[in-house]
Amino acid sequence: MLKQPKLVIKEVSLAWTFIKCKDNQSFVKITIFASNFIKTILTMNQEDFFKKITAHAKEYGFIFPSSEIYDGLSAVYDYGQNGVELKKNIREYWWKAMVQMHENIVGIDAAIFMHPTTWKASGHVDAFNDPLIDNRDSKKRYRADVLVEDYMAKIEEKINKEVEKARKRFGDAFNEEQFVTTNPRVLEHKAKIEEISHRLYGAMEANDLDAIKQLILDLEIVCPISGTRNWTDVRQFNLMFATKMGSVADGSDTIYLRPETAQGIFVNYLNVQKTGRMKIPFGIAQTGKAFRNEIVARQFIFRMREFEQMEMQFFVRPGTELEWFQHWKQERLAWHLSLGLPAEKYRFHDHEKLAHYANAATDIEFDFPFGFKELEGIHSRTDFDLSRHSEFSGKKLQYFDSELNESYTPYVIETSIGVDRTFLAVFSHALKDETLPDGSVRTVLSLPAMLAPYKAAVLPLVKKDGLPEKAREIMDMLKPHYMLQYDEKDAIGRRYRRQDAIGTPFCITVDNDTLNDNSVTVRNRDTMQQERIPIDNLTAFLHNNLH
Repeated sequence: MLKQPKLVIKEVSLAWTFIKCKDNQSFVKITIFASNFIKTILTMNQEDFFKKITAHAKEYGFIFPSSEIYDGLSAVYDYGQNGVELKKNIREYWWKAMVQMHENIVGIDAAIFMHPTTWKASGHVDAFNDPLIDNRDSKKRYRADVLVEDYMAKIEEKINKEVEKARKRFGDAFNEEQFVTTNPRVLEHKAKIEEISHRLYGAMEANDLDAIKQLILDLEIVCPISGTRNWTDVRQFNLMFATKMGSVADGSDTIYLRPETAQGIFVNYLNVQKTGRMKIPFGIAQTGKAFRNEIVARQFIFRMREFEQMEMQFFVRPGTELEWFQHWKQERLAWHLSLGLPAEKYRFHDHEKLAHYANAATDIEFDFPFGFKELEGIHSRTDFDLSRHSEFSGKKLQYFDSELNESYTPYVIETSIGVDRTFLAVFSHALKDETLPDGSVRTVLSLPAMLAPYKAAVLPLVKKDGLPEKAREIMDMLKPHYMLQYDEKDAIGRRYRRQDAIGTPFCITVDNDTLNDNSVTVRNRDTMQQERIPIDNLTAFLHNNLH
């Protein structure tokens, strides 16, 4: 079983206490060696764990490489019989929290194909580009801005380490705000981040690709694969998929697969507002597929060319948008925490460099096996989108506010989260190997009960003596209410393990005593504890323990 990275660090640190250095030169050499050793071990553990995630997802019917019999298609995946249930449950859990629980938020399902002028108005035709750079030695391609941002993230980690060291040193008397504003090393790190940020985002805004490459060279950023700095020039690449349609209104036959679901909401703003008699503030939610021609697509389902989004655009009165931005920032984090994942797995990353349409933006980042990465974005988009579509369409997309007795273009707060990334976050956190008291190891997928593909498995102890028939009666009683599995093959222990591996919260075992006392044995996935429950009480038991 793989060791956790923190355990590896602890073991290396303990070993380090036994190293005796005779001079400073030896100390420096050993320090560098130890540092590189720890980094290598951590990387190996993360890579091995990520391989375990992808292997488990395939072996147990969650995710398959697309078109695998034809050697697959890069960065495209199919959801299997268990994966599609988990994905559906994530989507429904979001929809319930966003639409069902809010009287002023409604949902739509806009078409994937949209009039091509939509993407001209939104800015995607002219500006939806990624700056890409290749390493000549590894033949790998990277987003140039991400290379620099990862470099800045490493500096931020140094700041966090300084803060933690100081906190341990000063204990309850530690004043973090004072420390980060006065400590020389922290200030030096912050100044470096600010300088790099200014150069990077200034170059990106000016579309100065040479300046981006020079920044990468100046920072001596190396390719993670080859370890060299043999970089090509930076080039821009538009991410939209173009396709052909027989006829559209303006005579052009080139249209695009939508790169986001938000624009379908904006062009339907007036339809929804009028037919739903919606009053400001109100929101429109949507889930659906989006498509981006990602050249640098990697890390399993984290970055794909075909993916699914859950987005909500919240229309507010101008001048109130920053209050609503803070509201949705906290509301969305609370939703993530309601999944039962630890709070330390999440963090906010406020944007220093804002998009041209935004006056505030933050990401909710999750600690994936490959580090903290964006899971959801919350943006204050001002009135940019509605104003642009009004300009390009010639239609007034305004709202008459009866309280103010005036018309205006609403401002918008956007919440945008990836279904696939949420799937990966939940799946990667839930997958674990547990060593049992007898020394054996079980693989368990400790999914939140409300997200699990199957809520229970019904298992006759043996395939005779009327037990399968009784088990089928229980299936018929429960399946109108819950997704269930029926399994009568192999020993009961093996069947338990199969259900553990796909995340089923409860196993209901029908044995010989069931025919006499009309009770069953219910086994809890996480604790492996078993209890006897009357069949008549099963529905209530599942209802109380699955929500």
